[in-house]
Amino acid sequence: MGSFLSFGETSRRIAEADSVVVIGLGRFGRSLALELMESGTEVLGIDSDGDVVQELNGQLTQVVRADVTKDEVLRQLAVRDFDRAVIAISGDLKASILAASMLLQEGGPAIWAKAIDEQHGRILEQLGVHHVVYPEHDMGRRVAHLVRGAAKDYLEVDEGFAIVKVSPPEELDGIPLGQTRLRERHGVTIAARKPVGGVWKPADAETILRQDDTVLAFGPTKRVESFAQLR
Repeated sequence: MGSFLSFGETSRRIAEADSVVVIGLGRFGRSLALELMESGTEVLGIDSDGDVVQELNGQLTQVVRADVTKDEVLRQLAVRDFDRAVIAISGDLKASILAASMLLQEGGPAIWAKAIDEQHGRILEQLGVHHVVYPEHDMGRRVAHLVRGAAKDYLEVDEGFAIVKVSPPEELDGIPLGQTRLRERHGVTIAARKPVGGVWKPADAETILRQDDTVLAFGPTKRVESFAQLR
């Protein structure tokens, strides 16, 4: 119990930063957690398998072996203090549902939950889970971007090349695209723009963006990911 208390103090420090707790570190959860770490997000990883925890030790901000179906465990690990939680439990429907239910009762983080199938997804939605994802359609890299809140949607169309749907950063507000040197400075191209309440239109050099617009930007994956983080 003492070790859990010390874990809890560390968890609270992580939760004060831009942070996500990932519950379940199977293939999907691991991919998501490592991608979040790579992009600068603090991650608390939780899994019931000691071997998995040992393997990821040092790769995540903090990784803990714990049974998340026990309410006191979630409290000791300060999960409610995190910005976002991802329930990525594989193969245990009961554990997934219990974890979601307890997190919702705590009234803490925004919850993303992996659904094993459509029936599982419906149950999670009925519980009130904020975002249900299906790993066969939503790969860890894409979901990591959505969980971070950096992008409204993200698609890697080929190795090393991606498209992101995002709000434009402040530096582009009110300036015709042709004068922004966007491709030179950030390595991306704005393909289309959608104003609030409007419709999508192709972007050109005369297009003027506003911060509450939504745009489609494409380019090399790393440059697109960096652009999505601009505010």
